[in-house]
Amino acid sequence: MGAALRGGEPGIPLFSYGTLQQENVQLSTFNRLLSGQKDALVGFRLQPLEVTDPAVIAASGTAMHTIAVASPDRSDQIDGTLFLITTDELVHADRYEVDPVRIETVLKSGRTAYVYVAPNLQDDE
Repeated sequence: MGAALRGGEPGIPLFSYGTLQQENVQLSTFNRLLSGQKDALVGFRLQPLEVTDPAVIAASGTAMHTIAVASPDRSDQIDGTLFLITTDELVHADRYEVDPVRIETVLKSGRTAYVYVAPNLQDDE
């Protein structure tokens, strides 16, 4: 799953629709800026998520984030960015994303990527 990064290391595809797209969050989480391609997560919608982890709030600048939840409307989609990261960076992303779970899914482009979603994968409404 993934193309190569600079230096030949295999890249792990990670789709972000939230704060991992922010340069300040990338620098504090990965110690570098990421480059990526626009894509979308199909069959999901955003729901507000209050974050309480002080390190995450400091990195993102806000306690109010969003989380992807499965939608009964398969035409719903969440726009975001597909990044290629290293194995070590995936561990850092997992630490940054405190409560959500990481799943592997197919994006609108047809590419497979990891994405963080609500733990129950259910829409509350």
